[in-house]
Amino acid sequence: MDSADRANILVVDDLQEKLLVFKTVLEDLDQNMIFVRSGTDALREVLKHEFAVILLDVNMPDIDGFETAALIRRHRRSAHTPIIFITSYADELQTARGYSLGAVDYILSPVVPEILRSKVRVFVELHVLQKRIARQADERVALAASAAALQVAEESTRRSAYLSELSHSLSGVLDVSTGLHKLMALAVPALCDAAAVVLVDERMRVQHAVRRRDGASRTVDVDPDGLTLAELEALNDGLPAAGDPAAAGTVVRGALRVVPLCHGDRVLGAMLLQGPLTPLGDALLDEVAMRAAIVFAAARLHQSLQLEIAERRQAEARLEEASRRKDEFLAMLSHELRNPLAPIRNAVEVIRRKAPNDTTLKWATDITDRQVRQLTRLVDELLDVARISQGKIVLQPTVLDLGALVAECVEAQRPFISARRQLLTLALPAAPVSVQGDGARIQQVVSNLLSNAIKYTQDDGSLHVAVAVDEEGRAVISVRDNGMGIEADLLPRVFDLFEQGHRALDRSQGGLGIGLTLVQLLVKLHGGRVEALSAGPGKGAEFRVYLPVHSQPTDAAAQGEPAQALPAPGRRILVVEDNADVADTTAAMLTLSGHEVRTAHDGIEALAMVEDFAPDIVLLDIGLPMMDGYEVARRMRQLPATRHKLLVALTGYGQAGDRQRGRDAGFDEHLLKPVDPAVLDALIARDLPDLPSAPAPAPAETGGTAAAGKATLYAFRRP
Repeated sequence: MDSADRANILVVDDLQEKLLVFKTVLEDLDQNMIFVRSGTDALREVLKHEFAVILLDVNMPDIDGFETAALIRRHRRSAHTPIIFITSYADELQTARGYSLGAVDYILSPVVPEILRSKVRVFVELHVLQKRIARQADERVALAASAAALQVAEESTRRSAYLSELSHSLSGVLDVSTGLHKLMALAVPALCDAAAVVLVDERMRVQHAVRRRDGASRTVDVDPDGLTLAELEALNDGLPAAGDPAAAGTVVRGALRVVPLCHGDRVLGAMLLQGPLTPLGDALLDEVAMRAAIVFAAARLHQSLQLEIAERRQAEARLEEASRRKDEFLAMLSHELRNPLAPIRNAVEVIRRKAPNDTTLKWATDITDRQVRQLTRLVDELLDVARISQGKIVLQPTVLDLGALVAECVEAQRPFISARRQLLTLALPAAPVSVQGDGARIQQVVSNLLSNAIKYTQDDGSLHVAVAVDEEGRAVISVRDNGMGIEADLLPRVFDLFEQGHRALDRSQGGLGIGLTLVQLLVKLHGGRVEALSAGPGKGAEFRVYLPVHSQPTDAAAQGEPAQALPAPGRRILVVEDNADVADTTAAMLTLSGHEVRTAHDGIEALAMVEDFAPDIVLLDIGLPMMDGYEVARRMRQLPATRHKLLVALTGYGQAGDRQRGRDAGFDEHLLKPVDPAVLDALIARDLPDLPSAPAPAPAETGGTAAAGKATLYAFRRP
């Protein structure tokens, strides 16, 4: 291009990086680019030069784009200079204001290079043409030159106005159907006399179709099966294959013109135009198709996201419902399993207290008691895993001596170790190792690991339990055995729920596969971690628990054994239980302890007995017929005879919500079936509001703890 024909383009933006972007996009036009960073500088340049087009940022620090445009319009030379506003946001009010100041278009930032370059090129070409016409004005008749220039200007204005209206109408459209109807309203009759738009899916199947004719009052939705044979054949010829938009281009088949709608490598559909195009349609058809494709791609993406959000919400709702049903099932499972365990355990205790000193009978009751305790532990483990996973377990942390705690766990497992003639060595540190945690839960962790080691180690095998502090200052509990070991492929999954290694058909090891999962969850709650080590099958295994060390000294009370309650004086106890076996065995066990016991099998019967019997303690089941235990407790709290008495929930429902409902109803304690007789005796023996308390016994000596300042190694030999 001749230097005399070069047009001046003024770009006004306060950000240097955006000016660089405009320079990069527009430098292919080979025009004179002038960049300024304020409205004041822009006005100074307008006085110096004549511009083909002005790209004006709306938001600037000294004078905003609207004020700058108003000042530019006051100068005769720039009164009609095309102004394109560049903005990141444009609502209807802002757009109207811009058009009132003579703006020809709005371009949203970030700009699309092709669109910006195309628009600027139109005005540059118009400006260059006007300059040429001006130079030829002396050679031609002034009227003819003016008419030609006016015609070109009007045509360019019509194109710009149409594109501006198209952009404004389709901007922000997120619904495909709405976008189709708006496009048709702008296409007919501006581009042609009749048109249709068809959108297809990835398999080139028709999803949406609309049709409009000149003179029609509205756009008509067309069923996919309602397209004519000519339209279907034209689509088949004009649409490129999916993933090959390079082949896209206008195809004329008879009276139909097919303009593909492509976005990236996706074929979205096509515009079908019938009859001759208007001059505007002939000039802007490809631009219209490109803008429509962008709008429909965005609308489809929005609809896809909305559908995905709805599906996720439905999935979350289903998961919440499944979780709720699982909680209900676990609560019912707990209740139904504990109900038969309670009378078995009570009956064993009655036999133990009443039977003569017979070795065989003692052996049988001990076996029964151990198996009941094992079954109770399995039920508790299953429920504990569910509670921890739902965040329903709250720790009761105290400062503990980890060595003493581990020694107690080892002592509790001695009968099982002796039964299998195993050798266990226990190594404790010379000084106490203090940790802060829930003593009962840490004992649960150690007992689970030691129980697993006993089960998975052969008779006459060896076990080693140690407590130490590692180089990083963490407390470490190690449980090692020389048993059956862990397979290499199982080792990374050993803590997964219900995960178990190879089990013999007789399942001699027992268990549900949840013990190690529970161990890991409890250790994490204490801020620690647990790891499993094994050289392979037949080479034993080692489990290490790492816990943060607490710097403060341990609570002396936490290191000792709990005080053993002395036998309580005879008290009047009312047992309310609809299960006759549970009620009768509980009453028999308490009667052998010297208490006066009565039983009731429903809430109404219990309330009728209260006034005459005046119990000191009420052991009340929750799941009663006709009137549940919560309502019975509330009514007992209103009766003078039981207003201040000890109400104990003795039930199979043990989740956090059940305990809270019990407290709200007036229960003092919440015991799970089957209750440990020792725990029940201790509860009965505790202070009551109107009864003398049992004298406090001296603390029992703690077995298996190290003397101060001496490292200790314990070995439990085979009998």
